[in-house]
Amino acid sequence: MAGQTDENRLHVLRHAAFTARDVREMERPLLENGVPLMRMASAATAHVVAEMLEDEGVALEESNIVLLAGSGDNGGDGLFAATMLASNGASVTAVAVGRTLHGEGFAAFVRAGGKVLILDPASEIPGCAAGFSAGEAGERLRAAVELAQHAHVIIDAMTGIGLSGALHGIAGTVASSLGVDGTIPDRTALPAGDSTGEFPLVVAVDVPSGVGVDDGAITGPYIPADVTVTFGALKPCLMLPPAAYACGRVTLVDFSFDIDGHMPFVEAVSGDNAAETVRLPRLADTKYLRGVTGLITGSERYPGAAVLSCKAAAKTNIGMIRYMGPQVCRDMVLAAVPEAVLGKGRVQAWVVGSGVPTGETEDDDFQRETIAKLLTHYALSSDDDPDDDDDLAYDMPPLVVDAGALDLLPDEVPPQVVITPHAGELASLLTARGEDVDASDVQNEPLHWALRAHELTGATVLLKGAVTIVVGEPADTDRESDAQGGFADDEQHVRVVVSGRAPRGWAPRGRAMCSPACWGRCSPNRTTRTFRLPMSPPALPTCTDMQPLRRRSRISAGSRPRRFTVPMTVICAPSWGIPSSHPM
Repeated sequence: MAGQTDENRLHVLRHAAFTARDVREMERPLLENGVPLMRMASAATAHVVAEMLEDEGVALEESNIVLLAGSGDNGGDGLFAATMLASNGASVTAVAVGRTLHGEGFAAFVRAGGKVLILDPASEIPGCAAGFSAGEAGERLRAAVELAQHAHVIIDAMTGIGLSGALHGIAGTVASSLGVDGTIPDRTALPAGDSTGEFPLVVAVDVPSGVGVDDGAITGPYIPADVTVTFGALKPCLMLPPAAYACGRVTLVDFSFDIDGHMPFVEAVSGDNAAETVRLPRLADTKYLRGVTGLITGSERYPGAAVLSCKAAAKTNIGMIRYMGPQVCRDMVLAAVPEAVLGKGRVQAWVVGSGVPTGETEDDDFQRETIAKLLTHYALSSDDDPDDDDDLAYDMPPLVVDAGALDLLPDEVPPQVVITPHAGELASLLTARGEDVDASDVQNEPLHWALRAHELTGATVLLKGAVTIVVGEPADTDRESDAQGGFADDEQHVRVVVSGRAPRGWAPRGRAMCSPACWGRCSPNRTTRTFRLPMSPPALPTCTDMQPLRRRSRISAGSRPRRFTVPMTVICAPSWGIPSSHPM
């Protein structure tokens, strides 16, 4: 990524997420040069909270805010943000979920008139009572939960990017009392209390407490956010499911990190990515040069899948469609797509399995027999037989394996084989290979299990979902092939439409990504994940100066941008009030 222009850099910030370790490395030179990152982060957080309150018609001076503060730097970010809000008239209570608080942040907060509620009897926070009984600890916890439930805003600063694993102890109890106890979220709002009310709003500092920062997993209690204010760069949990569903609207505060030399861990598909995969017709093209897609889809039980897959292929600018299937499917395909050619022949990409029964229902289905014969050409030899030549398998055209064909997949295949399971199908595929996993496990840790499927099979894995994940070999390890299927580019995301012809040399992982993004953009019911990206930190206010907070006209509750559906693809759309001073 060396020598990126500002435009390219902003594109990376919008579409790439970096591991916690890489973010720490990008922070280090700024901290060594005395850049006040904590003050910048807290100022931006306070700015966002004040905007949210104004949008709700609540004056800052009349607001009640509860800060859930951990012991580390994330808690320090929250304390300094709370200091700025308290200095401008808000009533702010900091609930300390650990034994200590960030020293400077705590001192500034107390000077600004903030109130502190200690939950741990073993607290070591200066000037605060400790050593209280277990009964009093329970009363304090109940009081903290009640305060939070009746607040206008909860600022979640319990844990940051240093957390590994589920929340435990007091932080875990607070999260399970106020948030969700390990179940996958179905909306982006705090579920406790009155489900029809507008408050409390939840603002997560950097990341919501309790989510897997680098893998997006949810393995314990967490607090879903309405807005997540993240710093410097996106973290994987802001893109990866299921954690992405708990992040609400995302605001990235641009710290001008030097991102050169840091490889993103997750990349989101963009319109530009998708456009690069579309090969426009050329003057000398014939239908064979534009590519032929072969489909073995549909069955006597599910003939509609044959029609849908052939119609989809016909809309992808492919040169020719070959269809193989039972007579009832052939008749329906010809009626719907009269240009389709029936029977065997040369193809440059295969699509198999959609609408084909699984072995549990009809193992003797003709379509399954045909697919099984085709898949034998993609089978790689085992490591125990190094004399076997796998070149034929690597030279086979790209192949998409869906639905009823997944249980026919050979033990190991080359990366141009793209498997497209949903959570239940992936669990079945992994169980057949000795893993102890069910659909709920896949839903809770989709990245982990998609990676595991890739490790076991060698295939490029496209795990379908509201946010779809694609994992596979990097581009530089991919064998070049003359025939490219209609997939797309990136590290983690979607594929729905099959076929079409992509540029020579694109990795299967890349080709597998952008077609679902294109399909999602074409959907009349399209929803989008919205990021407010990026935001320059406001000028650092003092404890008595927060007037730089930008005042905006109020919006009605009916038009407020909370509680939205997490989308078919992760795309970025600048929204509600990027500061006009930022060079967008």
